Amino acid sequence: MTTRHDLLRRWVASVLGRNDFTLEPASSDASFRRYWRVRHSDNTLIIMDAPPAQEDCGRFVDLARRLRAIGLHTPEIHAQDRANGFLALSDLGDRLYLAELDTASADRLYADALAALAVIQARGPQDGLPCYDAPFLRCELEIFREWFLGHHLGLTLTLAESAGWDRACDALVASALEQPQVCVHRDYHSRNLMIIEPAGPGILDFQDAVVGPVTYDLVSLLKDCYIQWPAERVTDWALGYRQLAMASGVLPAVDPVRFMRWFDLMGTQRHLKACGIFARLNHRDGKPNYLNDIPRTLGYVREVAARYPELGDLQRLLAERIDPAMAGEGG
Repeated sequence: MTTRHDLLRRWVASVLGRNDFTLEPASSDASFRRYWRVRHSDNTLIIMDAPPAQEDCGRFVDLARRLRAIGLHTPEIHAQDRANGFLALSDLGDRLYLAELDTASADRLYADALAALAVIQARGPQDGLPCYDAPFLRCELEIFREWFLGHHLGLTLTLAESAGWDRACDALVASALEQPQVCVHRDYHSRNLMIIEPAGPGILDFQDAVVGPVTYDLVSLLKDCYIQWPAERVTDWALGYRQLAMASGVLPAVDPVRFMRWFDLMGTQRHLKACGIFARLNHRDGKPNYLNDIPRTLGYVREVAARYPELGDLQRLLAERIDPAMAGEGG
């Protein structure tokens, strides 16, 4: 057993006032955080283990309380040791959206998730959150270039390709910045939403929230890196949310074509970043399983780039360099 694990067990014992408990892995995520389920008597708790050198659990505590205050289902904080990076949280169960989404359940589950998203956007906290500004958006796009193109595929762009990449990034950033800016969860998807009773969803992994584009969380949910739906169904859900957001005062009157352009280009920025992060998780952090999600995620980029002239440079890069490299490595 590691020293940190021993430290965690001693802290849990001090929180419970007893030693007769079991500690089992609940989940891990793409960061340095790990989660444990504590069973004692007939009760359970979730323990977040967030090494303070890499993670700031204070943001989680703050945002959990601020989101609960507006009626959202986030874990309740029962105890905390910020110096060592430990939190004791209420247990929202183990029914992830991802495991239970199917053709029959999707409308109902997404209706719940979209209703909660409207609350986040209409009433969610903004004070003290970072802004998803142009440098932030561009920095994320460079993760794709550095980690996916460079480290994963071994590609170096020519001067002409670099200029084309920059033009595509300009279009993506401009589209993001012209949108209404709201509280953005930033990882609002099927691995961070829980089915809870009597009403859900339970919302996790919100500690990286920012103030940013209105379509960001929407496209994270509906063009999920981990599950894919027919394009027509995604469009119906997205346009249904447009009506809800306008009725909630989140959006001014915006025509469907403009809204879907925001949605598609925002998704492209996110999916490029996600491909880069998946590659980084493999090459830097030794987490290869995320490579399985790259084909789906890159597929979203490919489909949108083919439909928008301002992404013509990106489409050529995909066709001429990325797709052949992916084919060569079996991806």
